Amino acid sequence: MEKYTMGFKFRIYPNKTQQELINRTLGCCRFVYNHFLAIRRDEWTANHKSVTYNQTSAMLTDLKRYEEYNWLRQVDSMALQESLKNLDTAYQNFFKHQSRYPRFKSKHNHSQSYRTRNQGNGIRIVDKRIKLPKIGAVKIKQSRVFEGRILNATVIRTASGKYFVSLCVELDKEILLCANSGGEIGIDVGLKEFYSDSNGNTVANPRILRRLTKKLVREQRKLSRKMPKSVNRGKARIRVARVHERITNIRKDFLHKTSTMLVRQNKTIAIERLQIKNMLKNHKLARAISDVSWSEFFRQLEYKAELHGAEVLRIDTFYPSSQTCSECGYQNTETKNLGVREWICPKCGSHHDRDTNAAVNILRRALEEKQIV
Repeated sequence: MEKYTMGFKFRIYPNKTQQELINRTLGCCRFVYNHFLAIRRDEWTANHKSVTYNQTSAMLTDLKRYEEYNWLRQVDSMALQESLKNLDTAYQNFFKHQSRYPRFKSKHNHSQSYRTRNQGNGIRIVDKRIKLPKIGAVKIKQSRVFEGRILNATVIRTASGKYFVSLCVELDKEILLCANSGGEIGIDVGLKEFYSDSNGNTVANPRILRRLTKKLVREQRKLSRKMPKSVNRGKARIRVARVHERITNIRKDFLHKTSTMLVRQNKTIAIERLQIKNMLKNHKLARAISDVSWSEFFRQLEYKAELHGAEVLRIDTFYPSSQTCSECGYQNTETKNLGVREWICPKCGSHHDRDTNAAVNILRRALEEKQIV
């Protein structure tokens, strides 16, 4: 039976002792990451030799034997090993030109996490509590029940002071598969409307950041007036973090509900292959593009479509979907101007809404390319 890996995130409520253990583990993982990042950097600078993960793992074992580092033995050893793996992954991504050179982690970053593996059923949920290595049984708010094998757990402390656990679970894929309604739809995303589809429907852009900007600015202004390292500054920082957290939660809720609705109703979903990183270079639109979260929306469509028996088809970025008449195929270059929201085809006289017409063309083009392949 084919296996499928899925993540489940739940909020946990550790007591004061457990919070201290979690915070200590976060500090130890940060120390291990920074310590061996310095070793790998200095070894390359001095001798032009690379230090591998296996070598750093052996060094960590030796490091624990020294009395001045015996505090490393008080936390979960697997979490320290996972920190070394994260460092090695950061180097591999740098070598593949997928990211910049690894940087040192700061203790002043209020949002931190560590990952630990499930060995010998050390991570399990029993009676509304989750058992975590070294931490013990922690109260958990389990909003969803699952049946599968827990591979690892990531303990997260947010900037607002909340604690979460993200479980990576191996499930039977057949249990997750769902049927769709068999529809076909083309989607043209935008800023004014979140998207317009080939059926003539539109979904409004929630503009979450714009809605909460005034509140965010007010809390940030209050934060800027507090004395450094004061108790009141810490309280103000948490209030700012909660506003950011609310923005994130509203956005995620909207994206999940919208993407789930689409994959349940349609067997074929056609979208454009957008170069969003390049689009963000337009500083006048960068905030609005980031707020609408197209990349996350497309990512959710991809993995949810797999579980619902649907497929997501992408067409080329430079296909003139907005300029082409969906009735006769005439290309009207005058519609390059984004201010033109409606237009009449000079050849056949058809009246078009810019975004709906683009969505129809996107679907047609995607189906044509699929037949050719």
